[in-house]
Amino acid sequence: MEYPRYADATRATRRMFIRDLVLDASIGVHPHEHERCQRIRINLDLGVADDGAQRLSRTAVGADDLARVVDYESIVNNVRAAVTSGHVQLVETLAERLAEICLADRRVRLVRVCVEKLDVFADAVAAGVEIERRND
Repeated sequence: MEYPRYADATRATRRMFIRDLVLDASIGVHPHEHERCQRIRINLDLGVADDGAQRLSRTAVGADDLARVVDYESIVNNVRAAVTSGHVQLVETLAERLAEICLADRRVRLVRVCVEKLDVFADAVAAGVEIERRND
């Protein structure tokens, strides 16, 4: 499978990512999964619109100002809030909610969300889902 480029000078995009965010979540369809939280791992890849065509130049450097970029701390805080907001039955549902959080900033053109349940099978590292969504 060929993935789109998240950082691309010709499209004036940069790649922002969050790697291996491990949280406790109330997630699952089985009765025992409603009784206790389980560990999940979240990975996010965002294709973010650069802050101007001048970024295509090798030497152009934008202002050293948080307002000109997507704030990954804000993304992580919103992801944590979504995960702890209540029980979710499906990892697919959680992935969609996380994609919506990322796409709320119109500068985010593309997001790939991977949600993995880490302790489901004794003989597997993880089970989960990966989705990709775009802002139109």
